[in-house]
Amino acid sequence: MTRTLAPVGAEPRPKLPRRLAVMMRPELPSLSQEIIHEVRRSIPEYGRPMQGPYVEALRIGVERALTDFVEQVANPRAPRERYRETYRRLGRFESQEGRTLDTLQSAFRLGAQVAWRRIMKVGPRRHLSSDVMAQLADALFTYIDELAALALEGYMEARPDGEVEAHRRRLLELLLRPLGAGRVLAEVAERARWSIPEEVTLVAAPAGSPYVRAALDDDVLADLTATQPFLLLPGKLTVERRRSLLRVLPEGQLVAGPAVPIGGVNDSLRWARRTLGLVESGVLESAPVTDCDDHLLTLWLLSDQALVDRLASLHLSGMAEFPPRQRERLVDTLRTWLVSRGTAAGIAEELNVHPQTVRYRIRQLEGILGDRLSDPDARFAIEVVLRAMRLQKKAHPMITGEYLAASP
Repeated sequence: MTRTLAPVGAEPRPKLPRRLAVMMRPELPSLSQEIIHEVRRSIPEYGRPMQGPYVEALRIGVERALTDFVEQVANPRAPRERYRETYRRLGRFESQEGRTLDTLQSAFRLGAQVAWRRIMKVGPRRHLSSDVMAQLADALFTYIDELAALALEGYMEARPDGEVEAHRRRLLELLLRPLGAGRVLAEVAERARWSIPEEVTLVAAPAGSPYVRAALDDDVLADLTATQPFLLLPGKLTVERRRSLLRVLPEGQLVAGPAVPIGGVNDSLRWARRTLGLVESGVLESAPVTDCDDHLLTLWLLSDQALVDRLASLHLSGMAEFPPRQRERLVDTLRTWLVSRGTAAGIAEELNVHPQTVRYRIRQLEGILGDRLSDPDARFAIEVVLRAMRLQKKAHPMITGEYLAASP
């Protein structure tokens, strides 16, 4: 979603040095092509043959948006109504085609990202100060919000029930804000015809997942065209909800965050997205729908790589002097020893080695770790590091050797 869908002109745009317009104009033709290419590559509806109405609307919209933005920098008092009407017309076009505004909103977001990348590249070459760059960023994203609001106006003009959908998008934005609860949330929920539940479940989907919007349950809020698509389900994830999710996103590999009170939306979504990353990297096995609650310990162990690195450097640095293969055997033995608290014979059976080999390794470990093995806090820290290393090794088979070799 865009940052806001505030009414046009709700916030004054920061005044920018007019010389920026001179700097930006030569960039417009190539920037326009870059934005069109990126949007057509990333958004299926715009990836159709170049003569299609979608692509023509895209070309006109991008070129006029860039020109209008630069003209505002050059002359903030210049009349703008013809540019504003372009974006109202785009909103009406989406409504008349029977679509939601999701695709157009995605194009706005992507265009802003590409434009900002260009600014970050050109700005330093032109010796723009950090203050000017910050003003330019604020002006750019405020402008994109304005375009989104104009498109929404046109959409609502052409489609009477579009107002409910617009309020649902606004509602989703509010729910994702840290201070989203309160009277405003209740008012927007009422306009969106959505009852605020006691609990909600956030579901993360892989980027670019194909979806069937018509299969979406009426009480589900969703942003399926976002860079990181997600859905908000009232209540817990039931068996029927699982089935309905896979009707909407048939390729699966979805992750459901924990059911949380309405104020915990951001936590649930953050955990779901983090778990999805572990699925995609191979740390966790892939499934049509993965429950985040089943992997909370894994999330915690892998939540702060730098902290685990620090623990490894404090407690396991003595192992760095051994060759990689020997180091890995010692690590396996230490982990099994700490987890099982077993005898040499039991550890040997689990590792498929001779008990005498286990006894020899344990003596080595006692020499390396010393009093740490009798200190409950140090022993717990070592076990945390070893468990984290084992999880990381699923995605990166060579991690054990590199991990300890890097410890000071």
